[in-house]
Amino acid sequence: MSATTGRFGGLLFMHPRDIGLFLRSARTDAGIARLRATHGDPAAFDAAYADGDPWASADPRYVYQRRKYDVLAGLLPRRRFSRALDLGTGLGLMARRLTAHADEVVGIDISATAVAHAQAAHRDLPQLSFRQGDMLALPAEMEGGFDLLVLADTLYYLPPPLTDATLKQVALRLARLLRPGGVCLLANHFFSGADAESRLSRRIHQAFAWSPGLNVVNEHRRPFYLVTVLERPGLCPGPAGA
Repeated sequence: MSATTGRFGGLLFMHPRDIGLFLRSARTDAGIARLRATHGDPAAFDAAYADGDPWASADPRYVYQRRKYDVLAGLLPRRRFSRALDLGTGLGLMARRLTAHADEVVGIDISATAVAHAQAAHRDLPQLSFRQGDMLALPAEMEGGFDLLVLADTLYYLPPPLTDATLKQVALRLARLLRPGGVCLLANHFFSGADAESRLSRRIHQAFAWSPGLNVVNEHRRPFYLVTVLERPGLCPGPAGA
């Protein structure tokens, strides 16, 4: 099966033109890396979002990212969630999909510029809201406030160095955002497994699997990304069925 023309789950997961998407993403990541050292993370990500869509996630020319978000939403447990949190929400594209699964969805991003774009793009959904925030400095009152947490293509953008100890502390901290029985959906890029980005993704998933505040429910390997579904121990707060 060709990486550019293969089908996954009956759907074309990538078009040959999507190579342009990956090239644009690489340029965006390089620009953020240059700026964050001198200007800090919020300013670096604000600069990336200044033109609206730095990773071309919403560009209709590309199918890969849309398919990816659809697959991620399809991997959620089949139940209705009360309150969902999309951390690193960017333009809110994944958060929008979560409204089909949750009564209320909150998207948080470190970039105020990204949040402004997301608010403007999703005004038609009153159950979806966005706010600026740093996932490493979320207020204590948010703990236990959600029964679904989504971390899609987010954690490798945390400030370096991302040691195993740091990743474990992040996993512990973010697990506390969930109510007992709450679900965490974790997704990160994964290519050959030998490249640096794939190795980092694997360490991120291992840190969350290690966390005593989370139990692994399912793991999935999809074209160019890994997905782990975890659950915080305790009673399921939501009704069955979605």
